[in-house]
Amino acid sequence: MAAVIDVRDVSIALGGHPVHRGLSLSVERGEVVALIGGSGTGKSVLLREIIGLLRPQAGRIELFGQPVVGSTAKQMNALRRRFGVLFQDGALFSSLSVEDNIATPLFEHTDLRRDTCRRLARLKLALVGLPPDTAHKRPSDLSGGMRKRVALARALALDPELLFLDEPTSGLDPISARAFDSLIKLLADSLNLTVFLVTHDLDTLYSIIDRVIVLSNGRVLGSGTVAELKHIDDPWLNDYFAARAQDGETLHGN
Repeated sequence: MAAVIDVRDVSIALGGHPVHRGLSLSVERGEVVALIGGSGTGKSVLLREIIGLLRPQAGRIELFGQPVVGSTAKQMNALRRRFGVLFQDGALFSSLSVEDNIATPLFEHTDLRRDTCRRLARLKLALVGLPPDTAHKRPSDLSGGMRKRVALARALALDPELLFLDEPTSGLDPISARAFDSLIKLLADSLNLTVFLVTHDLDTLYSIIDRVIVLSNGRVLGSGTVAELKHIDDPWLNDYFAARAQDGETLHGN
């Protein structure tokens, strides 16, 4: 089966500092894959490279078998119709209603009438579990968890095959974060989505992820299940998983 995401020998330096050094990874159709790594390992940089917002200095990136690097604007627009992105801060337009935020990709990438786009936006709103009266509110009227769901609804506006999520549970309280994880898993299963997410959230890894990819020193340190990654002898990775064990012991002790 051809990979939905295929990254080969990608290198990039930002401000003279090497971020990726011949990095390679792939994601198969239907997988829910998490990308983890210490601060400064270039997780969000890689995400931006994959979706065409940053151009690597070397290597190749393909989505659905189509090259990202070197694609024309028309070719990239065709690719962007096949994937959705939820950025870390949601990146909602504060001046627009929730409904128009969600409808924006439909306004930009389809020839549908605006009222039709807005009706479809309300359907996406329901898909992410938000009530109809949310449609006419502004992002500033919503809680953090609701804003994340609106951003997710917008990422799903064009019925993508592939979903990119950058730190989807950051800034959420534990209950909201787990509810958001459950929603992502439900949507991935019911819509047959491939999901590629950047996260620091250990609970996300344990609850909804099929495979974890670890970045270190500009390359992929390891790829596999949480159980498999625990066998890798790496100081950062050991500390990362030890934090989960310590939290568990603290909760048990209480």
